[in-house]
Amino acid sequence: MTQGLRLCFASASDPGQRHGTNEDSVYSSEGLVAVADGIGGHVYGEVASGAAIAAFVAAFYHREPAVPLADRLADAVRDAGRRLDELVANDPRMRGMGTTLTACAFDGANCWFAHLGDSRAYLLRDGELRQLTSDHTMIQLLIDEGRVTPEQAAEHPRRSMLTRALQGAASAEPDVFAFPASQGDRFLLCSDGLTDVLADAELGAVLRDRVGRDRVDRAEVVAELVRLANAGGGPDNITCVLADVCQVPEPSELSGAMPAGED
Repeated sequence: MTQGLRLCFASASDPGQRHGTNEDSVYSSEGLVAVADGIGGHVYGEVASGAAIAAFVAAFYHREPAVPLADRLADAVRDAGRRLDELVANDPRMRGMGTTLTACAFDGANCWFAHLGDSRAYLLRDGELRQLTSDHTMIQLLIDEGRVTPEQAAEHPRRSMLTRALQGAASAEPDVFAFPASQGDRFLLCSDGLTDVLADAELGAVLRDRVGRDRVDRAEVVAELVRLANAGGGPDNITCVLADVCQVPEPSELSGAMPAGED
């Protein structure tokens, strides 16, 4: 990373109010954050998301740093897909399992995203919230075609039907793109257990209310997002990673604050 900037982060994951298991998985560090939401039902969804995140992170860091981040991300997603293929080959009962995967890697100047499914990445900049990823869902296609409005989509019975997800190496072709980052930018990666309950206006209000460069502030933000999603019924697992673009080191760290890079 360059320019004296890094990602300062906090993450939270919760099973919600209606599920006994948590099929979401999360990874967070000062240079890479990722969220995965498993599909396939109960144990297999949990296996899919956990295995995909583990394989993705290992493959990403195994690549030479000189390899462009776009290629490192795409290759890591393919490795995650191959890992799912291996699991299915060893246990055919897992056939059909899969996961969303939304990841962000930071090079000190740009945030590079890899995205499959309907987990999301948002940016809060100068008080304005912007969704950076586009959902790979049937309902998003209908919105893009002008056949339904976003308001109608929110109530559509098939709004969660995915058109793309990570279900093996053959499906491992994510959207990969870069977004210029600046100090003070606040990125949120989350599963649909959060966004199915909280509208963008509510997300933005929580993110703006606690804009700070302090680790405790970030932990409070993700805890509040989980709390609000559960208060709204918590129909699904809830996972979010908050990543602020910060100086290296943060001023608070020089005065004896907890080490950066911890959740």
